[in-house]
Amino acid sequence: MSALVANLLKLAFVGLLYLFLWQMARSIGGHLVADTTSARRGKRRVGELIVVRSDTQAGSRIAVADSVVLGRSPEADALLDDPYASMFHLRLTMDGDTMSLADLGTTNGTYVNGRRVTSPVVLNAGDSVQVGKTIMEVK
Repeated sequence: MSALVANLLKLAFVGLLYLFLWQMARSIGGHLVADTTSARRGKRRVGELIVVRSDTQAGSRIAVADSVVLGRSPEADALLDDPYASMFHLRLTMDGDTMSLADLGTTNGTYVNGRRVTSPVVLNAGDSVQVGKTIMEVK
């Protein structure tokens, strides 16, 4: 390999390294700014899911103030009594007035308004969230 090609590869590697570090710094900085602005505002809005249809949990409410993990595991923040739910099935997150949902890589999936969730999705009041036979509504 010629010295010119080796030097170009080194330069490309250093450039990619700096790009990676710049993106990481932007990401961390964005989270720090979001945390300090929400702390200055004081109270955060609390979202809520109401279990509409379930064999054992119909009518129960799940409050979401920051981040809540739903699943069958006793270690989950909110227990889902559904045989088709994974141990840690989904994560609900409140950011200001916005509630978002992320499926945690489940086998049976999570559905919002009848569509399978493949990436984090923002929820609106009235949206339907389905995990197995359990159907919840966003309030």
